[in-house]
Amino acid sequence: MSNLYSTWFFNARRDLISGVLVALALIPEAIAFSIIAGVDPKVGLYASFSIATIIAFAGGRPGMISAATGAMALVVVSLVKDYGLQYLLAATVLAGLIQIFAGLIKLGGLMRFVSKSVVTGFVNALAILIFMAQLPEFINVTWHVYALTAAGLGIIYLLPRVTTAIPSPLVTIVLLTAVTILFGIEVRTVGDMGQLPDTLPVFLIPDIPFTFETLKIIFPYSITLAIVGLLESLMTASIVDDMTDTPSNKNRESMGQGVANVATGFLGGMAGCAMIGQSVINVKAGGRGRLSTLCAGVFLLFLIVFLGDWVSRIPMAALVAVMIMVSISTFNWQSLKNMVVHPRSSSVVMVATVVVTVWTHDLAKGVLVGVLLSALFFAHKVVDILRVYNFLSEDGKTRIYQVRGQVFFASASQLTEGIDLHEPIKKVDIDFSEAHIWDLTAVEAIETVYSKLTAKGVKVRFTGLNKNSRRIIVQLADEPKKLLSVSLP
Repeated sequence: MSNLYSTWFFNARRDLISGVLVALALIPEAIAFSIIAGVDPKVGLYASFSIATIIAFAGGRPGMISAATGAMALVVVSLVKDYGLQYLLAATVLAGLIQIFAGLIKLGGLMRFVSKSVVTGFVNALAILIFMAQLPEFINVTWHVYALTAAGLGIIYLLPRVTTAIPSPLVTIVLLTAVTILFGIEVRTVGDMGQLPDTLPVFLIPDIPFTFETLKIIFPYSITLAIVGLLESLMTASIVDDMTDTPSNKNRESMGQGVANVATGFLGGMAGCAMIGQSVINVKAGGRGRLSTLCAGVFLLFLIVFLGDWVSRIPMAALVAVMIMVSISTFNWQSLKNMVVHPRSSSVVMVATVVVTVWTHDLAKGVLVGVLLSALFFAHKVVDILRVYNFLSEDGKTRIYQVRGQVFFASASQLTEGIDLHEPIKKVDIDFSEAHIWDLTAVEAIETVYSKLTAKGVKVRFTGLNKNSRRIIVQLADEPKKLLSVSLP
């Protein structure tokens, strides 16, 4: 009972209010993402309702908002164009199954390999993309749009100085909608983006042939959807973790995203994942528990089915003002100052992640570049740490090499280069007491040194190999007994 309260009802009032605000912000984006994917607006709206509602129960990050997203919509554009909606629904179900499997094998734990610089770059890139997505709303419009947007931003930033009882973005949407209706101001509204559905979603099985040929068509899209969805969801979960100073279960989140996508495919919706913008709106408005996510999904369906006529009259300028606020609050402004004091490699990783993400509009590519750069810089640092020292024994008959650092694929060459294979001496001791053997390349380097020295009649002895290093040699060496027979603890 206490667990139910701590995850659902500990913050009920704020969760309900923030959920309503998020539901309003979800509508235009769900419609826009449907248009990007080339499907009817109801496909994105049904998906947002389904995913948000299910993830509230199945997800591992309370307070995070998941729904139809632009990243997922971009993946399926060609699938919808070439094969139609039914194949999209099937790909969504299969993507969900892949995500469930990823959660079961605990791939969520891989998030620990994503550096802070990549996360910061991811956040900043998303903030820029959110802002850029609002710019078309200012093209070929009357001055009223600019005035309404400015007024909206004024309310958003000034109202909290008076009261925080009601989230200022929600007040902005209500007031600007009332102003445009009362004064008959002609501006672009939510209804201009596409017709809102007026019926509840129904369960359906995708109308496709269940053949291997169909699997060949949808599998490449499904695996991409699964990867992009998990990447964006787990990154967003880490961001919300930092914002709320609370932990989350990444493996449960992976399975939860999968369950939500499977159900959504059977309800006529497109694949989705976590949304950084709406998650930030939720957190900034005070949403913390699962109730906020559930409220966002349920109220979204209520709005579009029962209050569609009113929702369609919301001016886009009001929602643009909210999203500009989201982009400003999402961007990590401190990261600009930190570029001067942080290591240059960290700044390069952060900037590269931002540039690639914004340039390609592909979050997966941006994060992949950031992770690869982080790995390269890390490998370079570790390589620099490896050192090989040598000296003669007191009797001058034994050359002693002392290896310090990590021996793996990037540093193995330094090990072989640090040992003189041509010195006219008959006994060599190689001390690994301050080193660790990590992989096949390191083992092969040790074997190379051993074989070349022994071929010249040199007696080789390895000392100080720790337990894990010896196990690696047993597993990977061609002749582990030969190497370990000349090794000492």
